[in-house]
Amino acid sequence: MHDTTAMLIELGAIILVLGLLGRLAGRVGFSPIPLYLLAGLAFGQGGILPLSASEEFVATGAEIGVILLLLLLGLEYSASELVTNLKTQYPSGAVDFMLNAAPGAAMALLLGWGPVAAVALAGVTWISSSGVIAKVLGDLRRLGNRETPVVLGILVLEDLAMAVYLPILTALLAGVSLAGGTVTLLISLGTVGGVLYVALRHGRLISRAVSSDNAEMLLLVVLGLTLLVAGIAQHLQVSAAVGAFLVGIALSGEVAEGASSLLTPLRDLFAAVFFVFFGLHTDPAAIPPVLLPALALASVTTLTKIATGYWAARRAGISVKGRWRAGGTLVARGEFSIVIAGLAVGVEPRIGPLATAYVLILVVVGPPAARWTEPVARRLTTRGATRAAAGAATGRAPGTAGATADTAGTTTTGGTGATGATDTTGAVHAGH
Repeated sequence: MHDTTAMLIELGAIILVLGLLGRLAGRVGFSPIPLYLLAGLAFGQGGILPLSASEEFVATGAEIGVILLLLLLGLEYSASELVTNLKTQYPSGAVDFMLNAAPGAAMALLLGWGPVAAVALAGVTWISSSGVIAKVLGDLRRLGNRETPVVLGILVLEDLAMAVYLPILTALLAGVSLAGGTVTLLISLGTVGGVLYVALRHGRLISRAVSSDNAEMLLLVVLGLTLLVAGIAQHLQVSAAVGAFLVGIALSGEVAEGASSLLTPLRDLFAAVFFVFFGLHTDPAAIPPVLLPALALASVTTLTKIATGYWAARRAGISVKGRWRAGGTLVARGEFSIVIAGLAVGVEPRIGPLATAYVLILVVVGPPAARWTEPVARRLTTRGATRAAAGAATGRAPGTAGATADTAGTTTTGGTGATGATDTTGAVHAGH
């Protein structure tokens, strides 16, 4: 069969299956992301029906999917809102790093993989998946919630931190000199700072230049600009996702609204392709040997991410329900974790399967955690409060009875005393 024909058939089958899975998930009120991942496992290496002709196209589509997810997140917020958020959220970013990087580093050291592998695995457990979380927020219609800016603030801080972390990790893995690593780091920071400065100072000019009454022209210009900036950012050792997010931040007003409505269907398509691509490159046979360590790491870092989101939302003055929602939303790991693991495989090959199993677990757990953390916490809290109230009531009952008995005893004693007094009087009368 001709390569183009095979690619079209495979792509058509993948997209059709994704559509059916999406409809099924919608009917049961569940996020389609885990189903997309399972579809990728079925179509990938060691799966039921491995695909090969469309692999390169799917890989490119996955990159575009992450870029579009972060672009549309950026379109929801202005540059001033971003800066304000970063100024208020940086302590939360520090807590996020300490709580979530430490388990990965500790696991690598316990397994005897060495300090460089510890730095790599710390990054795998630290960074939440912006792509998955962006999709979940859209599916659950929480983009307008009060806790969402807190979640986005942490995600942006993590993405910006990657501009520092990735060059350092790359230098450690390659054994590059301190000077060479410093130059790479300065380039990354300069790129992020330059794009953010343009977004802040000249966002209105960019919006005017991009603006068009023609939907086709607006779509082409915004998409082209986003891909261009994302590509340049990645070339300069900065995440393409960060570049796309900053483009979204730079656009405002009617341009942002129009671009958002035009790009949403494309985002949904390519985001689904991204999750399938992740599953395609996961060999199901490599998961069982590392499943127990991955489950242990996933359990610990699920709790630490929930604690991070809860603390950050509490610090921002969000209600208790919003705190739990923020914590549950941050659980998923994804694209950055896989990128980090891919870089570290050359130093410690066992990181690859462990990171894959770990990310797969949390990508599946992430959407349900975002949905159910708050209701489960509320139910447990209510149940605990009910038990405490019942215990308090039970504790009061004996005391009340005792008090009654004491009162009765006092009355009886008083009565006996009164009787005694009467008898004494009688005795006196008898003496007379």
